[in-house]
Amino acid sequence: MAIESLNPTTGERLATFPEMGAAEIEGILAAAVAAQRSWARTPIAERAVPMRKVGALLRERASELARLMALEMGKPLKDGVGEAQKCAWACEHYAEHAAGYLEPRPEPSDARKSYVRFDPLGVVLAVMPWNYPYWQVFRFIAPHLMAGNGGLLKHASNVPQCALSIEQLMRDAGFPSGLFRTLLIGSKPVRALVTDRRIAATTLTGSEAAGKAVAAASGESLKPSVLELGGSDPFLVLADADLDEAARVGAVARLLNAGQSCICAKRFIVEEPVYEPFLSKLTEALRRVKVGDPLDPSTDIGPQARAELRDELHAFVTRAIREGARPLLGCEVPKGPGAFYPVSLLADVERGNVAAEEELFGPVAVVMRAPSAEGAVEIANDSKFGLGASLWTRSEAKAERLVPLIEAGAVFVNGLVKSDPRLPFGGVKTSGYGRELGLEGIRAFVNAKTVWMK
Repeated sequence: MAIESLNPTTGERLATFPEMGAAEIEGILAAAVAAQRSWARTPIAERAVPMRKVGALLRERASELARLMALEMGKPLKDGVGEAQKCAWACEHYAEHAAGYLEPRPEPSDARKSYVRFDPLGVVLAVMPWNYPYWQVFRFIAPHLMAGNGGLLKHASNVPQCALSIEQLMRDAGFPSGLFRTLLIGSKPVRALVTDRRIAATTLTGSEAAGKAVAAASGESLKPSVLELGGSDPFLVLADADLDEAARVGAVARLLNAGQSCICAKRFIVEEPVYEPFLSKLTEALRRVKVGDPLDPSTDIGPQARAELRDELHAFVTRAIREGARPLLGCEVPKGPGAFYPVSLLADVERGNVAAEEELFGPVAVVMRAPSAEGAVEIANDSKFGLGASLWTRSEAKAERLVPLIEAGAVFVNGLVKSDPRLPFGGVKTSGYGRELGLEGIRAFVNAKTVWMK
């Protein structure tokens, strides 16, 4: 089977790659195991040298990598540059802080000396999506290679050039040969890799179905896994919120990566007294956004990553309208080439509507009414997802009271939900389990080893 790179702006085929066969996969895996055994014995300070170097290369090549993202999955150039720089930040952060995160921890016991140390598990398989083709991968690479693990990447099949460029970056930075490799494969070989005894753990960002498959294979082989499976993040606007700022930030939060982000604000849940004024302000903020060619510096959002994803999104929108949602912007597939979808807004969405139940992965804002602050939280929690949430109120006391009630892996008060190398990232419910980033992220795939000395 061939792996194709297609330009979602034009539909043009950019490149074709043969899928790796069993013998080639076996050779790469065996080499990774050998490289990791040596890497695990390398002092953390020495591991930090190539990690800092790859951070510098990401900054140096940011424009080049941004162009590749624009061509392969439609990300505007300015956003691609920002993504490359954020990857560099993660590398720099873990190069600086890994030693502290992994410092052995003394614990009192009946021994003369007892402590907990954090040792690497081995080679980790990363199954990653196309929407942030560098960030998703480097938030795996930075902590887990600094922890002493090795890595194999099974990237999304529509971004093979991005995947290969990551391997080249690691090679150019001076990481040991074989320690990190890209596997150009489809989904079929993944289960065999997950269950192979030489793979120590798996991390996946992707669909609920893919997460269940990896979780089942990991459980069958008694291995740890971390899953980040998306979300339908609520953006709660209470009656005392700063509506101008909430609408401005809300438009940005909904349209991150053309709406193709697991932590986009997807459900705007607005307290009744401010519903209409907020809806008006959000509509105007969304109306000003420019959709266009991602290679044009003036473009705010580009096309959807693939035509079939755009069509699936539109099917959800038309169904939501049939179920009572009121279309205020967009909601029609434009004529012409490319996987474009307009910035769209659905108002008066009620619980039970498909737009309130499913994750709309694209530039479609969904606005719902709430009878009270507590009612807004109840609506927010009425979802199978639990990744992030944004809460808008001028009252810190109210925020402190409501935050513990919101079922999410992160709650951002008066700000958009975002990932940060310093903070743990992940969800609850069907948004997955485990954490990336922060201290929790680097310790996700280590052996917390108790040492007891008489």
